[in-house]
Amino acid sequence: MSLLITRRRAAAAVLTTALLVPLAACGNDDSGTDKDTAAGAKSSNSATGAPKADLTVLAAASLTDVFKEAGAAYEKENPGTKVTFSFAGSQELAAQVKQGAPADALVTADTKTMDGLTGETGTPTVIAKNRLVIAVGEGNPEKVENLKDLSDTKLKVVLAAPEVPVGRYSKQILDAQKIAVKPVSQEPNVRAVLSKVELGEADAGLVYKTDAETATDKVDAIDIPDAENAVASYPAATLKASKHSEAAAAFVAWLSTPAAQKILQGAGFQQP
Repeated sequence: MSLLITRRRAAAAVLTTALLVPLAACGNDDSGTDKDTAAGAKSSNSATGAPKADLTVLAAASLTDVFKEAGAAYEKENPGTKVTFSFAGSQELAAQVKQGAPADALVTADTKTMDGLTGETGTPTVIAKNRLVIAVGEGNPEKVENLKDLSDTKLKVVLAAPEVPVGRYSKQILDAQKIAVKPVSQEPNVRAVLSKVELGEADAGLVYKTDAETATDKVDAIDIPDAENAVASYPAATLKASKHSEAAAAFVAWLSTPAAQKILQGAGFQQP
């Protein structure tokens, strides 16, 4: 009887050992998975899961001030990621993209320019809108009141070149009101127009509302009625040539989040 019991106990011990071996192996697999997950986490930002990268973003000149603030906010939310901006007129940015300039994302001040780069970008998303105002010297010394006043030949008016989005919008609203304006110069971007008015080299110029708000100590803004105005749309897209496609896509997506929209609207941009 005792011999039978001993044999049964030995068999049970063998069975227990056999069952424990695969369990231990499973435990080792789980441990390996944890290590893999931890390793993966090191290459992404813990806050959002977005991959870490040094991003270069080509952006319309009218976004200069607000994107500096937005970039700092994004870097704070995503430790380990750095966002560098290159600002210029949208037409200049488009030329850079076509020439293969190394960059990860693009934000233009109009959909027409972005649409012309279909083969170079991902699907664009409008992140903000804007409107035009008449920028005049502080105190409005020439007493400009409306668009019609810009036709006064005694007035030195500066506009953006027609191939520039703000220049195209300017032509659009002036033509719609049948107002003939002979600008003293046509500038490559909206900031150059604003600068001319700031320096007193022009009496008035058409700029985005948000640009005028960056220089309230030097210029006044004359509102243009909605019925006579144009709405500028700002599409953002990743660039297909980007070496950091996932990180670029994460940044472009972030521009539509409440955090980014709060910054944009705080600077005077309208909801998309």
